[in-house]
Parts: sequence; structure tokens; C-alpha cells
Amino acid sequence: MNSLVKETILPAGQSLQLVQGDITSETTDAIVNAANEYLRHGAGVAGAIVRRGGPAIQRESEAWIQAHGTVSHAEPAWTSAGNMACRIVIHAVGPVWGDGDENAKLGMAVRGALRVADELGLVSMAFPAISTGIFGFPKERAAGVLFASIPGIPGENLQS
Repeated sequence: MNSLVKETILPAGQSLQLVQGDITSETTDAIVNAANEYLRHGAGVAGAIVRRGGPAIQRESEAWIQAHGTVSHAEPAWTSAGNMACRIVIHAVGPVWGDGDENAKLGMAVRGALRVADELGLVSMAFPAISTGIFGFPKERAAGVLFASIPGIPGENLQS
């Protein structure tokens, strides 16, 4: 069961929630997958998404790569959500810690996912801690970059 850790209402009226739990059980319009550029969903968040959503997600990911090539930080891919409650999985590629310019690359991944959600007319989405698993990005630093990349978030509301 997912638990709400903190909620902030943004100036434009949107709700930003910090939730701890299993992203694959979220009922938002979309969830964001912490993907690699080839959309090979074997471990971590990506593996959990495919296990919960079913093999259609991997098949659609392979079709995406065939049609569009590898996925960049700034241009996420998207697929259906298979058997999950959400409708869409946005596959955002975060940076590998140590490759250089990590903050900028993570910011591009977050903004790209938000742009895709807007283009698809989605209202709600859930983000994991992109790049903080096997890609090694420090968690607190990643959280700061993620929040700074979302338009309309006043920094003082994120303290504590």
C-alpha cells in the first residue's frame, strides 16, 4: 500500500504529492519509468513495471525503438500500461552518475516527461526517483533536480 508522505498545493491549484510505495499500483493517468536508452526493462523500476503491466509493455517498447531509435534524455518514449491501473507509461532516460552534466540531463528527462504528458492530454502522473538506483545518482540531489524541473513549484514549500 502506498502512503502519502507530504502534499503541497501549487499556486495554480495543482496538487504535488510525495508518496512512498509501489509506483506500479498508482492510479494516475501515467507513471514514469526510469528507463535506459534502449528500453530494455529488466531490473529496478523498469523491471517492476513490465512484471506488473505484462509483456505488452516490452513489445511496445521494442516497436518504439524500431520506429524512432534510442531514447534520449530530452525525448521520452511512451507505451500503454498493459495490466496496470494507469493508462500510459512514459519512459524517461535519466543520466548515469559520473557521465557528466547529470543535473542537466535529469532535468531534461523530467521536463520531457511533463511535455509528453501534456501532449497526450494527461492530468496526473507519478514519477519514481529517476537515476537513483543502478544509475547511481544521489537521492537527495536527484530530488532537488526533479522538483526544480517542475514549473510552478515554489522552493519554500518543499522544505521539511
